Amino acid sequence: MEELPIGRRVAYWRNRRKLTLQVLADRVGMSKSWVEKVESGARRLDRFSTISEVADALEIDISMLLGRSPDARPPRAYADHCEIGALRDALGRLALASQLSVPRRPDLDKLRQATEHAWTSFQYARYDVLAQSLPALLRAAQSAADYHTGDAAEQATSLLAQVYQVASSTLRKLGEYDLAHLAADRALGASVRCGDDLLAGTSTTRVANALLAMGHARAAFEANVAMAHRLAPGDVNDAGPDRLSVYGALLLQGAMAAAHLRDSISVRELIAEARVAAIALGVDADHYRTSFGPTNVELHRAAAAVELGEGRQAIAAHDQLDRGRLSALVPERRAQHLLDLARALAHIGGLDRAGEMLGEAEHLAPAEIRSRPAAHAVMTAILRRTKGSPPALLARSPTGWGHWCEQPGVRRERDRRRGRRVRCAAPARR
Repeated sequence: MEELPIGRRVAYWRNRRKLTLQVLADRVGMSKSWVEKVESGARRLDRFSTISEVADALEIDISMLLGRSPDARPPRAYADHCEIGALRDALGRLALASQLSVPRRPDLDKLRQATEHAWTSFQYARYDVLAQSLPALLRAAQSAADYHTGDAAEQATSLLAQVYQVASSTLRKLGEYDLAHLAADRALGASVRCGDDLLAGTSTTRVANALLAMGHARAAFEANVAMAHRLAPGDVNDAGPDRLSVYGALLLQGAMAAAHLRDSISVRELIAEARVAAIALGVDADHYRTSFGPTNVELHRAAAAVELGEGRQAIAAHDQLDRGRLSALVPERRAQHLLDLARALAHIGGLDRAGEMLGEAEHLAPAEIRSRPAAHAVMTAILRRTKGSPPALLARSPTGWGHWCEQPGVRRERDRRRGRRVRCAAPARR
């Protein structure tokens, strides 16, 4: 692993915390020029007490500066506890803040551009970027919804619903399921207020995904299916692409919830209905941020098979995919599919190929793999059952085999195999 000089680590974390040189200097009781010299390497930072004060000022564990942690280099794929805390505060305080403050006139064009950028960041699995930018974007969207009236209010509320949606999806990827549910519920409320039934449909999928992540598969299934019936077109061949996409996405998410319930009949029925809608749509598209189309239907068929314990069927579905269409999907969707395949392969004993799938997915979208508990579970399973060296592609992954072996669950399994006493990891500094 490449070791960064301590000054560069200080600069990285100061910028990530959005602190000026002067603010950091004030926090540690030094001058601004002292901080500049530390970051440039002109001044050595070698006293433990001083390093500890700098770490406290940056709200990180001292090991992140000393280089004694597997994540001592800048963890681009992660959002840390400070950023999650800022998102929690933004979601928790928006309602009260909107009642107590007089909003300034927001620029809807800039808000729309920022929302588009947030969606693009999500589709490229840049969850670290989103964790840093979403609190301010949430405040701006809420301010716009409070300020405007008439048609502009409807546009602002629609944008607010979309920002809540991307926040919900990001938080779910980061394992913050309660916050994901809160954001999705607010997205649904904003969608209803702006009178957009299709936006309400996509918001429902976010609510259901959060419920599913929290273990409420039945509620997730019922929410998706009820909204799908509400939005079902009378004739799919006469429906517009937006309605077909949202309707199809609801059916696919309903099928995933049914798979968690081990309801294989409902899975087949819902995927069959979604396939009809996809055929009518004709192409893979991203109407209403659904990425719905014939290829995505097949990806969900494979994912549902994994949840049902039908690993070989999942692999067969993958082998039948059109590789050109698959490569045209957004990185987040493709990486999720590769993770599903890795789970299927690990289940049937294809450990080498499972490791290759994880390595390929990490090359494609590092955060989609590094931040997901499911990926760590697959890696643990591979380590538990593999003798000798790791799969070659995984060993050449951007973060390296060393990174994977230092994930908490994987590390405990590695130490168990080596006969070491396994101790619980110390809690992260808050």
